[in-house]
Amino acid sequence: MTDRRVAVIGTPGKWSTEVLADHLEARTGFRCVVDMAEVVLELETGRLRFGDLVLNELDGVIVKKISEVYSPAADDRIRMLSALEADGVRCFSSPQQIGRLINRLEGTSALARAGVALPTTRVTENAEAALAILDEFGKAILKPLYSTKARGMMVLDARDGPGANREKLSRFRAEHGLFYLQKFVHLGGQDLGMVFLGGEYLCTYARVGDAGAWNTTIHSGGRYEPYQASAELIELGRRAQACFELTFTTVDIALTDQGPVVFEVSAFGGFSGARKGCGIDAAEQLVDYVLNDFGKNE
Repeated sequence: MTDRRVAVIGTPGKWSTEVLADHLEARTGFRCVVDMAEVVLELETGRLRFGDLVLNELDGVIVKKISEVYSPAADDRIRMLSALEADGVRCFSSPQQIGRLINRLEGTSALARAGVALPTTRVTENAEAALAILDEFGKAILKPLYSTKARGMMVLDARDGPGANREKLSRFRAEHGLFYLQKFVHLGGQDLGMVFLGGEYLCTYARVGDAGAWNTTIHSGGRYEPYQASAELIELGRRAQACFELTFTTVDIALTDQGPVVFEVSAFGGFSGARKGCGIDAAEQLVDYVLNDFGKNE
C-alpha cells in the first residue's frame, strides 16, 4: 500500500475508467474519477478544481479518456490538463503527447515523417481535387480529423460516379470540413491492436470484423481474438508508438496485400482488447507501472 494520490481522468461509470480506479484504490486507498466536463481552470492561478478537490495537489493523474468522442473540444480539455503538468503533477500520459493524437492529421503526419508504413493518404479542402484523388485510388475511406471507432468515416467508390460522390463530399464538408482520404485497403476480415506500456511491448490482439461491415471495430460488430505477432510486426508497432511518448497505447495495424500498415496510434489505448483477446489485465499493469515510476523518481 502506498499513500500516493492518483486520480483517473475518464468517464464515470464506464468500465475502462472504473476498473482503473478500482486498481488504484486497492493499491493506494485513494479513489477519484475526474470528469473533465466538471473541471474549472483558474487561469490566474493555474489551479484546476473538480468540486472541492484541487487537482494540482494530487501526486498524479492517469488520463484514460478525455471525451467520449474526439473533437476540438477534446483538444481544449487536453490544454486545460497541461496546467497540471506545468505545476509538477505527474501525468500518465503527458497532455502534450496526447494532444498530438487527438487530431488525426497531426498524428499520422508524425508517423509519415518517421517513415512508418501507412495507407496512401491525401488531404485537401478542394472537392474537385478530392474527386481526382478518388479516381486515382478507385476506392477510399473519407475520415474526419476528429473521430474514434470509425465514427463519421465514409467509403467512397469511384464507380459511383462524380455526381454521387460530389454530393457525399458536400455533406461531409458541412459536418467535418477538410477531406482526409486514405486509399481503401482490404483487411482480410481483421486488423490488429498492438499494446505497449511504457514503450515496451505487451501483447497483440486481432479485431475480427462482422461479415457485413467494411471495418473491424467492436462498435461495428467486430470481436477480439488472440494473435501471435512476428518480431518484424512488433518492431513496426514499436517504431510507430515511439513517435509519441505515451505511457500506455495501442497501435492499430492492418495486414494488406502490400504488407503491414499502421492506421493510427491511440491517444489512450484500450483495456478490453488486451483482456478479451490476450487474457491480460492491462489496467492493473498500468497502475503497477505508474506507482513504480513514482518510486524511481524519489
